[in-house]
Amino acid sequence: MAQSMLPPAMYSHAKMRRRPPSRRRLQIFAADPGASNRLETAFINKTVIDIPWEGDGSGKNGLLPGPVGEYVEVIDVDPASAMAYPPIDLDDPFLLAECGLTPSEGDPQFHQQMVYVVSMKTIEAFESALGRLALWSTKRPEREELNRSNGKREKKYNETYVPRLRIYPHALRQANAYYSPDKIALLFGYFPELRPSNGDAEKLGGIVFTCLSHDIVAHETTHALLDGLHRRYQEASNVDVLAFHEAFADIVAMFQHFTFSDLLRFHIAKTRGDLQTGGFMTDLAQQFGQALNRSRALRSAIGLDPTTTNYATTTEPHERGSILVAAVFSAFLKIYQRRTADLLRIATGGSGVLQPGHIHPDLVERLAREATKAAKHVLEICIRALDYCPPVDITFADYLRALITADSDLVGVDRFGYRVAFLESFGAYDIYPEDVRTLSVESLRWTRPQSRMAKLAPYLRNDVNHVRGKPTEMFDWKRQHIRSKAFETGKRNAWLLHEWLADPKNMTPKMAREFGLNRQDDGDLTGFRLDRGGRPVFEVHSVRPAHRVAPDADIKRDIVAVITQRRQVLLDEKDPKGEKFWFRGGCTLIIDPDNDDEPIRYIVSKDVMSKERLKSQREFLTTSAGLSLRALYFGADSLSALKEPFALLHIAD
Repeated sequence: MAQSMLPPAMYSHAKMRRRPPSRRRLQIFAADPGASNRLETAFINKTVIDIPWEGDGSGKNGLLPGPVGEYVEVIDVDPASAMAYPPIDLDDPFLLAECGLTPSEGDPQFHQQMVYVVSMKTIEAFESALGRLALWSTKRPEREELNRSNGKREKKYNETYVPRLRIYPHALRQANAYYSPDKIALLFGYFPELRPSNGDAEKLGGIVFTCLSHDIVAHETTHALLDGLHRRYQEASNVDVLAFHEAFADIVAMFQHFTFSDLLRFHIAKTRGDLQTGGFMTDLAQQFGQALNRSRALRSAIGLDPTTTNYATTTEPHERGSILVAAVFSAFLKIYQRRTADLLRIATGGSGVLQPGHIHPDLVERLAREATKAAKHVLEICIRALDYCPPVDITFADYLRALITADSDLVGVDRFGYRVAFLESFGAYDIYPEDVRTLSVESLRWTRPQSRMAKLAPYLRNDVNHVRGKPTEMFDWKRQHIRSKAFETGKRNAWLLHEWLADPKNMTPKMAREFGLNRQDDGDLTGFRLDRGGRPVFEVHSVRPAHRVAPDADIKRDIVAVITQRRQVLLDEKDPKGEKFWFRGGCTLIIDPDNDDEPIRYIVSKDVMSKERLKSQREFLTTSAGLSLRALYFGADSLSALKEPFALLHIAD
């Protein structure tokens, strides 16, 4: 009798249970459906990408039909057609075996799959760069509360955790798609394509679904993620703010193109390695733009000549944002060219000039590998820089300084000149800070603060007695794996830091000014809400841990604290009965909790008492550029625009 190779115990049901996989592979359109209708690109437009696996394999804590997971919830209701489409079940065995549904314009369930996959891929990029779990913006239900210091009833807000971003693939029957801060949702539209006829008029073609464009889905998901990090970037306090929101969303969508290997190899082979040539890698939402009879993509990272582009006079958010996109892509091109210079020297015998005709497939592969690596690095730097940005009133110059500082903090030796490439490219478009004496990588880094706050580090490490002496009131800096717990821990950490900073012994009025705050009880208190001690109140908006891995495998642990303050001021200081708006200030603190001597490495501040910034903001709000965005500040008649600042920005003309 043949004997078993393994003892019977090895074959028990408990022993044979498998762990769930770490990744889920699903099909999507690499660009948009229009590329599948052209023979040249039909065979590289459908791609399989992998995203994190959601669920434990038990069927109880997995990905629910919708799909509904930990981060997003796809709700496929079409109000215009009075339809509710059946939700897709991505845990269906047949779909698991075939990497999900095959890309299809006419299958609503594939539309659900498409938005889920692209949104999850975008979320993963943010979590990898920031070193923590991604959280959405909060709901803020309003209530009234009595202010005991002045006896008046004032509006207060409770921050409520939002577990999932809702995604509606067929929410609008119009050429539009946008992120709704009010609903914490993405709403995608669909519309008939416009085609030129033989006469002067245009005729309608097929239906274009914005939810099937990788670029549009990634763009809108980025809006939601950015809103979760910087809530005040919805408020147009200067001409750069909304332009930054649009540009940053385009940057993320564009650099995710470089994760699609078939598409990238096709483009490199076609252009002989020249990424400056327009096409899938640099153009955004091609089908959307062409469907509106524009004969081009909606936007592109190339085509803006820095010698003719006027950053100072360009005010429309998309046009101004395109300058930032062009500057970032220009930096990427310089990095790519530096990384591939040796390959071209080898391939050309040292001349650097390729022979006519197709380039060798091995060279295509190596160029694609370097392009992917450079794009990944640039995207990580762009996302990581968000932790080094001011909490309000951001400018493109602020973002340049954040890019330089974020990369310098993590990567000591800039082997390929990433930081110099950013400096040079931004400078070519006249984007540079006006408050630095020289333009160099060293001068553009945020400076270390004058205030030491040596007592802060032991407090953050729980080495001293905490607020009111309760031993249970302690900071929690563990890397969380449950998002709801990360939210609650963040709120508690923010409260503990606020209580410590609110003590005048810990943050003096002089230190507060360095933070961009006003904490003097004998200064100008006009427009401030006061605490019981008669000092202007402030808010610790968030306290976020960041665990990042440097190229040398060293783990960097930082604490990112965002602190804001506001005061109500007149739009026209000569009209005491005129309209008022909130003027905001504050800072982002980059804190090293293990440094007892100088725990605060950087203070990125906007002074709430700045006369120059207030004057500039008043001018902006009273110009034609500012008035179109005034709904973000005043008026019940503008309530819908206040809740949906991105809806009108994204609708097609």
